Amino acid sequence: MAKHNLQWDENKLKRFLREGRGQGEGQNYKPWVTVQDFPSKGRCSRVLGWKTNRIHHLFTDSGTRYFYLLEWEDAVVDIREHFPLLDLEKVIKEKDDLNFNLFKDKNSGLPYIIYTSFLITLKGVDGQKRYIARSLKADYELQRKRSIERLEIERRYWLNKHIDWGIVTQKDIPTVKAKNIEWVHSSLHFTDERGLDKEEMIYLCDVLLEKMTESHQAIRKIVADFDKEYKLQTETGLFIFKHLIATKRIKLDMNKEIKLNERLENLVIDIKKERMGEDSIVNY
Repeated sequence: MAKHNLQWDENKLKRFLREGRGQGEGQNYKPWVTVQDFPSKGRCSRVLGWKTNRIHHLFTDSGTRYFYLLEWEDAVVDIREHFPLLDLEKVIKEKDDLNFNLFKDKNSGLPYIIYTSFLITLKGVDGQKRYIARSLKADYELQRKRSIERLEIERRYWLNKHIDWGIVTQKDIPTVKAKNIEWVHSSLHFTDERGLDKEEMIYLCDVLLEKMTESHQAIRKIVADFDKEYKLQTETGLFIFKHLIATKRIKLDMNKEIKLNERLENLVIDIKKERMGEDSIVNY
C-alpha cells in the first residue's frame, strides 16, 4: 500500500498549486484537498455531481448530506468543495488579533492553507449569479479554541469579499431529506447498463408514470409488475421510479421517508405528465 505524506511543506504547496487545486469552476474545478490526501478517514465519499459532472470529494457524513441538499436545489448551479483562501493575507485587512500560529505545520513551520467547506454558485430567476460560502462543523467543535479561530478567519475573509458566509452543523441538516436525495441521486444519469437506449428510456418513463397515476397498489408492487410486463432486468422499474423523482417529474415530500410499501398517492405532491424530451435523459 502506498504511503501518504501528511506533512505540509513548501514542496507540497508548490505541487498543489501546480496541479491547479482550488482553481476553475464547474467540471474543471479541482478541490484543494481530495479523498486521496486523507486515506485514513473512514467516512469519505466520492460522488459524481449533478451540477458539475465531476467527482466531488467529501470527508464526513454531514458534508455528504449537505452536498446532496445542494444538489437538489434548482438555484444552485455550481458547488466547489474545500475552496482554498489562497489570497487570505491580502484580503483580510484587520488581522492583528488573529492567531495564525495555530495553523502552521509543526515541522516545517509553513502556514496551512485554510479552506472553506463549500463555495456555492446560485443563479436567480433574473439570470444573475451570486455566491455564498458555508463552513461545516460538528456542533462540539464550536467550543474549541482552534475551530473558533479558524471560523473567525473565514468569516472575515468572506466579509471582505462581500460574500454571504455561514456555519452549518449536523443539527441544521434534515437527515431524512438528505438520505432520500442520496437514494435517487445515481438514477438521474441514464446509462446503457440495463440494455436500454434513450428512446426506450423515454418511453418506459412515460409508461411507468402513467401506470403509477392509475394504480392504487404499493410502489414496490407496481415496479415489480412493470419489470415482468416489459421483460426488464430486475429493479429496472425501481431505477426508473427513482429517475422520475430525480428529474422531479414525480414530486414527493422529500422530508418524509420514501417507503416502497406505501401507495404513491400517500407520498406524492405533484406529478408532471408532459412527455419527456431527449434532453431530460442525462448520459455520462
